[in-house]
Amino acid sequence: MKRLLLLLACVWQIAFLPAQDTLHTAPAPVHRGTQANSLLEAFQHGHFHGSFRSYFMVTDNAPDLSDYYALAAGGGLHFASSPYHGFSFGIGGLFNYNLRSSDLGAKDSLTGALNRYEIGLFDVKDPENRSDLDRIEELWLRYQWKKTQITLGQQSIQTPLVNYQDGRMRPTAETGLWIVVNDLKNTKIEGGWLWKISPRSTVEWFGIGESVGLYPKGLNPDGTGSGYPENLESAGIGLLGATRQVGKRTKIQVWDQYVENIFNTVFVQADYTHPLKNEHQLLLGLQAIHQDALSYGGNADASKTYMLRGAQSNVISAQAGWQHGAWQALAAYTRVTADGRFLSPREWGREPFYTFMSRERVEGSGDSHSVTARVNWQTGNKKLRIEAAYGHFYLPDVKNYALNKYAFPAFRQFNFDVRYTFGGMFEGLRAQLLYVWKGRMGEVYGNNRYIINKVDMSHFNLIFNYTY
Repeated sequence: MKRLLLLLACVWQIAFLPAQDTLHTAPAPVHRGTQANSLLEAFQHGHFHGSFRSYFMVTDNAPDLSDYYALAAGGGLHFASSPYHGFSFGIGGLFNYNLRSSDLGAKDSLTGALNRYEIGLFDVKDPENRSDLDRIEELWLRYQWKKTQITLGQQSIQTPLVNYQDGRMRPTAETGLWIVVNDLKNTKIEGGWLWKISPRSTVEWFGIGESVGLYPKGLNPDGTGSGYPENLESAGIGLLGATRQVGKRTKIQVWDQYVENIFNTVFVQADYTHPLKNEHQLLLGLQAIHQDALSYGGNADASKTYMLRGAQSNVISAQAGWQHGAWQALAAYTRVTADGRFLSPREWGREPFYTFMSRERVEGSGDSHSVTARVNWQTGNKKLRIEAAYGHFYLPDVKNYALNKYAFPAFRQFNFDVRYTFGGMFEGLRAQLLYVWKGRMGEVYGNNRYIINKVDMSHFNLIFNYTY
């Protein structure tokens, strides 16, 4: 009853908070129709856009384990100048506040575990920080020639392995040089070099090496605690990707991610749509990932490195589905082979697999199988969208540290996601309700540390978003 009253009280507060679906999009677009004749005009004819968000989150763990809640609110303001001789300038920042929450820095009395989800709304480095949560997110100079863009500075990029992952109050942002080329027919080429990152759920900027390990670090292959936080050296991340539309039905992506001194990842994806009778469509997709350690994987000391010298991993993911009108149904399978653990810093973005479900990942596992099914439906005007997803994730035993970095038991998961876009006097306002349930399938040997914030739990999210 106490938990129900708390939920109702927080929902009442949320109802009076303006907010936004995604506090961040890509850097503000250049307005090609307003070419400035001077620097003064470039700023006078510039464009502002802003956003507000409120986010209420609750985690209901297994009996006798700690439960958590948090209510956050914040917003952002962004400006982009009009182009002057092809050059434009952008700046933007975000702020948010902890309006009310449980003690996110307290350890669970039975397991000693810390909060996992709610702290992500604020600052994972400082759980006691409730108000100093602002960040300059964009500060860039851009040059555009025909359909080619070159952007230098603080920005946010969206790729399969480095991306916004903005399912909290702020997205991941990067500092670097990013180039996008759209001058080739049916082909998009993009890439660049990144030397700083401000991960989601942080307020600072970090060098590439020091950005890895801000989230839970997991275990070394020998079962000892990973010692790589603050001990990795890397000059930056090089990314290069090409996306090509082949005919009307096939889309192919090829990406290479080079993390200097740590690892290299190659990602390939092909998606195919085949028309059937009566406007039905068959959807097919295939992904492949190969990953290799570089040098000593970030540190010559094996206890402090991110990836052991000579380590590698391989992943195959496939998807098949059907679509007709407002309905879509998809089934997917992902196999991480026993060659090694697939590693991708969670601070940099969500994993790209077809089987990905919000609030969990298989990153850190090897010799794992994932199977998911999902159904989507939306109204004709696209104002209401509903998705239900269910999956089984077969991970190695929690004590098989060489192939289970986070000692996560095999689990099953159900997600129910409802999104609504308002119109009329409430245009710009969007709402989302996300419910997640995770049940245990793997052995935990009577140890609740393998359960808390991982399995046998329910997780609730209520989000209101407003953009203008």
